[in-house]
Amino acid sequence: MKTFATVSLFIFAIIFSGCEETKKVIDVAGSVQLSGKYVVNDLKGATVAVNNTPTLIFSALDKSIKGTTGCNSVFGNYTLDLYTISFTDIAVSEKACLDSNISKIEKDFLETLNNTGSYNLQDNILTLYSKTDRKVLLKATKDTNN
Repeated sequence: MKTFATVSLFIFAIIFSGCEETKKVIDVAGSVQLSGKYVVNDLKGATVAVNNTPTLIFSALDKSIKGTTGCNSVFGNYTLDLYTISFTDIAVSEKACLDSNISKIEKDFLETLNNTGSYNLQDNILTLYSKTDRKVLLKATKDTNN
């Protein structure tokens, strides 16, 4: 009986660690796939004008982001967990944005990063979804020229 318990515990440990390693591989693959620069086309259901468009650049090496809000620079970190994504340590430069439309875009962009719960990347289109109701918060096109 003692041997059966030991063997069962050993098998459980192998299965559990195998699942954890598989999850790590999936997370790394997702981070590498996400790497690159994205130009925001749609923010909270509204099309973003061509001038002063927000951008996001994902770096898989250190899981950091940087980019622009349309006016200010933004940077921080992200974490992936299968299909979920979260942004942390978001910081923004403090340049004065005099145009009220650009200020609104910046506010919406930063709120989006704080409220994102999951993502999808298909055909070079990044979609960020709300963590509460899976509503589309942002759509961005990957810049394949870099």
